[in-house]
Amino acid sequence: MSGSQVIAAEQDEGRGTSFGPMTDELGFHLRRAQVAAFKHFAQTVTAAEGITPGLYGMLQVIANNSGLTQSRLAEVMEVDRSSIVKVVNALEDKGLIRRDAAPNDRRSYHLRMTPEGKLALRRIEEGVVRQDLDFSAGLSEGDRRLLISLLKRLY
Repeated sequence: MSGSQVIAAEQDEGRGTSFGPMTDELGFHLRRAQVAAFKHFAQTVTAAEGITPGLYGMLQVIANNSGLTQSRLAEVMEVDRSSIVKVVNALEDKGLIRRDAAPNDRRSYHLRMTPEGKLALRRIEEGVVRQDLDFSAGLSEGDRRLLISLLKRLY
């Protein structure tokens, strides 16, 4: 949790809202950091591009694994396969991806970026990099790399 998030937690407790022993729990701080990161993303990238963190992640996986199936996308992103259709529909409606029926299984679809989607993703990536650096501006580059390394060890 960044310094501002610690201050926010302390202010909440100072206003009569106690988080009890959670303030010493890693999961509590990971969740608060995630909420703060998603809020920042929403105020910057989502506001400019209409792309949520989840859609951005899906786009990256599709862009870097052209032709993967919807089922594999759901598996990799750890979401329920029944809910992946809604996400794929949203990306397809935005003209960012296309679904191609699998030649050997008409119930299966392969996902690919459209030319417009590739251009949009490059623009979105620039916005994500800017917002990520802005969000983590309270950390030195060494601290930022260390935090990422520690988080990777957790999962």
